[in-house]
Order: sequence, then structure tokens, then C-alpha cells
Amino acid sequence: MVLILILQFILTPVISPLCIGIVKKIKAKFQNREGASIFQPYRDIWKLMHKDEVISSDASWVFRCAPFIIFATTIIVGVNIPLFASFSLNGSTGDLLVVVYTLALGTFFLALAGMDTGSAFGGFGSSREVTVSALAEGGFILSLFTISLIIGTTNLFSISNAEVLLVSEFFLPTVISFAGFFIVSLAETGRYPFDNPATHLELTMIHEAMILEYSGKRLALMEWAAANKFFIFIAMGANLFFPFGIAQSADIVAILFGLTALFLKTFILCAMVGIVESSMAKSRFFRLPDLLITSFILSAVAIGLVQIQSL
Repeated sequence: MVLILILQFILTPVISPLCIGIVKKIKAKFQNREGASIFQPYRDIWKLMHKDEVISSDASWVFRCAPFIIFATTIIVGVNIPLFASFSLNGSTGDLLVVVYTLALGTFFLALAGMDTGSAFGGFGSSREVTVSALAEGGFILSLFTISLIIGTTNLFSISNAEVLLVSEFFLPTVISFAGFFIVSLAETGRYPFDNPATHLELTMIHEAMILEYSGKRLALMEWAAANKFFIFIAMGANLFFPFGIAQSADIVAILFGLTALFLKTFILCAMVGIVESSMAKSRFFRLPDLLITSFILSAVAIGLVQIQSL
């Protein structure tokens, strides 16, 4: 079990930059470009780790400590969600609400860091981030609560062990709740149509505005933490809604099969994100609540279907 925890601990920061690289590569192919290597995000993080930092004289401890806190929250969540196995020693910390609000803690410090130096870009970026997160929170919780209601537990490892999608009578609500979860995941990770992660234009950026004052090692941690969060949502979508292949015992063959299934499902979901981002433009900020309310409604409908089918 100790080996499982070690693997859980290292998988999120090791795989997450690769997910970003895959999405960028797919988008480049859709634009008839060769694009950078899928390993380019690793090189970018390595380069930033070796650059000097410039910190504003107006910055407080919040600005200096936020990258470490945000990165730590993503590592903690990565350990407490099912990645390749449905069993773990951390049963209490793998609860649905613990994971949701640990991620919210990272978002809170990200917004504080954006405002801390007093820059105009950081201020409006933080304002937009808090608005989007507040609207996405309900859909995020309800989408996970749908499958939690089916299984009868809020522990994510127990949910991944139940293979919800294979239960025929709950197939439709599971798919509907996944649609709601997918919309929320795009919002929470700053992807199209909510944000453009590849620009610094004032009218389009949210996440980039908040980290504009960062440089060097702290910027590397912020970018790495964003990649970790993206992988976390990919892994949750893959293993909670489609728990095929996840290891249910500590057998070495089961673990290797679980790791293979994780990589395969991660690639498929990253490809889905790349296709979505290549087929639509970024929406106006004031149209974003419509999408998030749609996510909330989809999850609410899924819960209603579960309640009806349980009668």
C-alpha cells in the first residue's frame, strides 16, 4: 500500500505537463501546423526553474507563498483521488467534498495572489476567476453527487470501484452528469470557451492575468499547478464516470493494467479537449454563466433521473 501511495504522489506532477502537451499538439494538427513536441511543457517548466525572479516591492507574503500553497493543494488532491487503483489508505481524505474544497482553497489563494500586487490585470483576472469558480461550484458538486447517490457513498475510491457506467439502469444519468462535469472541468482549468490559456490579451485572459506578475521558479510552480489541476479533472472524469480497467487489488498485474488504462483514458479525454478547443471560439465573458448554468441543470436532471429510477 505504501508503494501505491508513492505512485499516487508522483503521478500527478509527472503526467500533468504531458496532458498539456497532448492538447497543444492536437490543436496544432487541427490548425495544419506541426506544433511543438508533446514534451515541450516539461522543457518550459525546467527553463523557468532556472530563471531569476523579479518580485514587486508591493507584494506581501500572499504573493510569495501562493505558488507553493497552490501547487501543494494539487498534489494533495492528486493523492486523494483514484488514479489507477480503487483502493487506498486515505479513505477519509478521499471524500467528495474534501477534494472539491481543497481545490477551492487553491483557487482562493490564486485569486488573492492576483490582487496582491495591486496591478490592474491581476485585479480583473481575480474578479473573473472568482466569478467563474462560484458559478461552476454547484455544477461540479452536483455532477459528482449524481454518481455518489447511485453508489451510496461520497468516497471517490469506493465510487471508482463500483463501475457505475456498467449498471444499465443508471447509464443515462451517468452520461448526463459526465456532460455537466466536462463543462465544469473546462471552466475550472481555464480552457476554451471559458479562457484562452495561450494568450495575454486583456479581453480574453483570466488565469494568465493573475500570474502575470510572476517569474522564475514561482511562475514555474504556477504553470505546473495549472497542469496538475487539468490532469486531476481528466483523471476524475476518467475513473469516476468510466472506471474501466482500474485496479481493484494490489496485484502487480492489476496495477500495471490500471496504469495502462489511466494513460489510455487520459489520452482520449485530452483529445476531446483538444477537439473542443479547435472547434469553437472563446465565448464572451457575460455568456459564460449560460454554459455553467447548463452544467448545473444537466447534473440536476441526472440526479432527478437517479431518484426516479431508484423508486
